[in-house]
Amino acid sequence: MSKPLAITGGDCAGIGPEITAKAIAAFPDICFHLYTHRALFERACHAAGVAVPPNIVWKDINLTADVQAVIPGINQAITGEIAYRSVVNAGQDALEGRLRAIVTAPFSKAALHLAGHKNIPGHTELLAHLCGKQEATMAFFSPNLLVSLVTIHCALRDVPGRITPERLLRVLKDTATAVHRLKQRRPRIGVLALNPHAGEDGAFGDEEQKIILPTLKQVQEFADFEGPLVPDTALITRPQQRPYDAFVAMYHDQGLIPFKLTAFTCGVNVTLGLPIIRTSPDHGTAFDLAWKGVASAESMIHAIGCAQELSR
Repeated sequence: MSKPLAITGGDCAGIGPEITAKAIAAFPDICFHLYTHRALFERACHAAGVAVPPNIVWKDINLTADVQAVIPGINQAITGEIAYRSVVNAGQDALEGRLRAIVTAPFSKAALHLAGHKNIPGHTELLAHLCGKQEATMAFFSPNLLVSLVTIHCALRDVPGRITPERLLRVLKDTATAVHRLKQRRPRIGVLALNPHAGEDGAFGDEEQKIILPTLKQVQEFADFEGPLVPDTALITRPQQRPYDAFVAMYHDQGLIPFKLTAFTCGVNVTLGLPIIRTSPDHGTAFDLAWKGVASAESMIHAIGCAQELSR
């Protein structure tokens, strides 16, 4: 654990500075490397009435900016560029072995687009690109539930075409590897169907029969995969009654709606399948709360704890 833990400050017009400062203060014995625009970060914290903790090594984004011109709660090119460079710089340092893990505060995709980075749907895709990979696996952890996603940031109409054997196989393997690392046992993983009633023997779609079932047969050496499970009942039991260590969902909201119902304040976004470790709170920039001193840092604190656990 000699390598430092890094945090990227996210979009400084949102709640990123506030929750980052609060979360760092919750770990006074750890010195964090903080990638952000220092002057703007400090201005946001001052406006929110949050002290900037001393246990920081500043990795200042060397970008000329009119700090006073930045407006909280608004998408702006300058804050999008700062957020982008923060992740890129931290990602490169992690790839070169100088960091043990990265925790990313939320950024705004719209602000990144204003800054000219229009081909970046989110942190997961940006970090995958930095690592030289086409894709990575988005997963969400809480103390009682782990959910990974086969498709992530795409239109719902595009989901069926993106559920390919190759993509599903990668997500299943990434999920099994992560669960084994955390639980130190052979995982039992539930795989959700795409269609209502798990396709009803082909009456409501054939992805279960043509793609999901054949792929599950290929990966049983990695974990005990079971499915396709009927999506509307698989996750509704109480956490202590769930027979699975994790679930694999076919699309974004299928996995995230039940996850956030049970773990909204303690959920952590984790990127799987990359040579670096990255975690994040499972919420966005919350522009409506920006610089007001009312944002909760609980998910950010859990993200730091998860990064510590995964990097042991």
